[in-house]
Amino acid sequence: MKINTPQSDEVRLIRFAAVLWMVYLAVMVVIAQFDAPHRADPLYYILDGSVALICLGLGYWDWIQQKLNKAFIPLVVAIITILPVVNNWLTVWFAPHGPGPGPRMPLPPEGPIQGVLPFLLVALLLVAWKYTWRHVLLLILGVSVLNLAMVWTVIPPDAGTGPGPFPGGINMTLIQTVVLLVSGFSISFLMGRLRKQQRSLEEANKRLTHYASTLEKLATSRERNRLARELHDTLAHTLSGLSVQLEAVDAYWVVDPKTARSLLDQSLSVAHTGLEETRRALKALRASPLDDLGLGLALTAMIRETTANSSLILDLSIVNEMPVLSPDVEQCIYRVAQEAVINVVKHAGAKNLAVKLESKDGKLMLTVQDDGVGFDAEKNSESTGYGLLGMQERAQLAGADLVIKNGPESGTIVTLTV
Repeated sequence: MKINTPQSDEVRLIRFAAVLWMVYLAVMVVIAQFDAPHRADPLYYILDGSVALICLGLGYWDWIQQKLNKAFIPLVVAIITILPVVNNWLTVWFAPHGPGPGPRMPLPPEGPIQGVLPFLLVALLLVAWKYTWRHVLLLILGVSVLNLAMVWTVIPPDAGTGPGPFPGGINMTLIQTVVLLVSGFSISFLMGRLRKQQRSLEEANKRLTHYASTLEKLATSRERNRLARELHDTLAHTLSGLSVQLEAVDAYWVVDPKTARSLLDQSLSVAHTGLEETRRALKALRASPLDDLGLGLALTAMIRETTANSSLILDLSIVNEMPVLSPDVEQCIYRVAQEAVINVVKHAGAKNLAVKLESKDGKLMLTVQDDGVGFDAEKNSESTGYGLLGMQERAQLAGADLVIKNGPESGTIVTLTV
């Protein structure tokens, strides 16, 4: 199994630079075939090619990267700064000088100092990427000192390396130092800005994570409140009523057994009703079918399932094309329709039920209409309690308009407009 090392970006840069350097050397060999006077000594290509191969091998050697860990990048930087400089000056030392056929110059026309500049820029980029501006300065100083030492040691006095009061090698060392200073400062400045932006992004990510955690806690709190409401208005109400009736049964058990028996039958009926309501509430707390089927299919399936065991004649009309709705609005439409249909099945005593979901003027309108006995909201506020209140609460939270038209013996029309 491959283990990602901390310096994976730097390793990719080393691989890329090594490949580019090998391509550069190959191109120089081809060019040299057509430019005999400026042909470099073969030793130049062999030595620099060897350095490129070493870097390429280190870039793909996972074991040495893991073994050296933090020392891996300094080792590569030392290789690509010291070895190319020494190699090129050794080429100068062993290359022939003077007239005659064969190799005349140790390097391409750039000279031994310019010839290693690409390697040095890669080293500079690695140091600036990984370390600070102080380390960049130390690298540039070390390269300059090494070049000057090689200039005084290798170049013969009669080489005629350049015009002016200073030898050409010293001039090129100064130019190289200036180029490296400018490049190093620019790269370090950009890397500093990049690190600052990275820290800002990390802080923003922490704040975003905290915000997401807060939202998750808020959603959990709301879900707990909804669960509490569902249990309170189903199981709690049922158990409370059942407790009162059983206490009455106990009171009448000796003095009036007939009344006690009647109250016991009522208690059993309340228990069965409460059990059914609790099952319905628990089913509603599960994953919504809206997520799997969408609003239209979920409504159709729910209405057909709810009315399947009744004698109602169902007229169902669901619009095919709907506007894009938020999950809260879809949930509101689904739950209001569910509550209205269940009320019709249980309490209305109706023969016909019409459910229509249509689009009008960019709005969705849900209509649930029956021809049952209806009800008087003022007289039956306790018995109809949470069902109607729950529908009104859902509509209010979703920003919808809910209108319920009903009357004794005149049926009920529930209209929800979103």
